[in-house]
Amino acid sequence: MAISTARPLWDERPSVAGRLVKGVILTLIVASVLFPIYMVVLTSLSPQEAVTRAGGLVTVPGELTLGAYRELFSGGVVTRAVVVSLAVTGAGTAISLSVTVLAAYGLSRPGSLLHRPLLFTILATYLFGPGMIPNYLLVSSLGLIDSYWALILPSAVAAFNLVVMRAFFMNIPGEIIDSARIDGAGEFRILGRIVLPISKGVVAVIGMFYAVGYWNSFFNAVLYLNDNAKWPLQVVLRQYVLQGQSLVVGQTSDTIAGEPLPPSLAIQMAIVVLALIPVLFVYPFVQRHFTKGVIIGAVKG
Repeated sequence: MAISTARPLWDERPSVAGRLVKGVILTLIVASVLFPIYMVVLTSLSPQEAVTRAGGLVTVPGELTLGAYRELFSGGVVTRAVVVSLAVTGAGTAISLSVTVLAAYGLSRPGSLLHRPLLFTILATYLFGPGMIPNYLLVSSLGLIDSYWALILPSAVAAFNLVVMRAFFMNIPGEIIDSARIDGAGEFRILGRIVLPISKGVVAVIGMFYAVGYWNSFFNAVLYLNDNAKWPLQVVLRQYVLQGQSLVVGQTSDTIAGEPLPPSLAIQMAIVVLALIPVLFVYPFVQRHFTKGVIIGAVKG
């Protein structure tokens, strides 16, 4: 009986027409993502005449101006908020990543102390949230109201991130860890010298999850911070977008530095650009780890 040597359809080299269709589809997808960002950036750089002529978001570049960005940073409010957001994001990501790595490694080792009760407790927090009022009472009882720690500690560990990282650690061959333990290495040395170098992908992805979460978070600041000077960037910009509050302290005129104020739509788009810049800057560095880190970490556990 003759054996068929034909390859499956998905293994066949695509035809010229197939490659052309794929190229067109991918181009349309990329354009659908980049074109809105292009309009947002262009509108943030446009004067009142261009916004009025376009009837909204600007699509055709003309005269460009940095007036919207000067408006945002002229009063010092946004500058201070950017510093607060960067500090909270940096410190929060470092703390969250350290706790998550230590907890995930401990829970990934068979026979570790209180392994199952701790794991079930963490999974319970993922399935059942405590609610806003219990959270506020807990933060208040710890004396964290009006403290930057209130922006970090309540969300320091995400159960989903911990479970993904634990599953990744469980995929590491036990023989490697056992051989290091035979050579006299302790658990912290094994974690630092063996486990973490192997797990750069998942650590980068989980770190990005935490960083984006801290950067975009505003509800904890609204809930726990009474001092406006401690507000992070997202809260300050939200006050302008939703409530129309000026970002320049003491501003009463319709001019800034002797020039007319930029259109409100341009300022709103500048706000969106400010919020997007950190994510757009960080994501390309961890994108190559994204699929590998999450999918491999979710296979087992």
